[in-house]
Amino acid sequence: MTAFARFDLKLDAEDKDLLSRAASLMGTTMAGFVRSAAKEKAQTLLGQESRVTLSKRDFLAFNAAINGAFSPNPVLRSALSAAAKVKRA
Repeated sequence: MTAFARFDLKLDAEDKDLLSRAASLMGTTMAGFVRSAAKEKAQTLLGQESRVTLSKRDFLAFNAAINGAFSPNPVLRSALSAAAKVKRA
């Protein structure tokens, strides 16, 4: 079973006329047109926000960092050494 939530929207007459004409051209209701347009815009915005965009310089620096040789710092070396001494069952 699908749950529905209500969303009310007040428009001035000019905006309502614009949406009504656009919905008519699309062969849908105003509610359907607004729902579709809002959903499309939300998906576009959320898609853009979920991606990281780097400049060429930043990409090259990131790429060099992840592809470079790993060298543990002294604290990590100590932790790895201690972990190697732990007897496992």
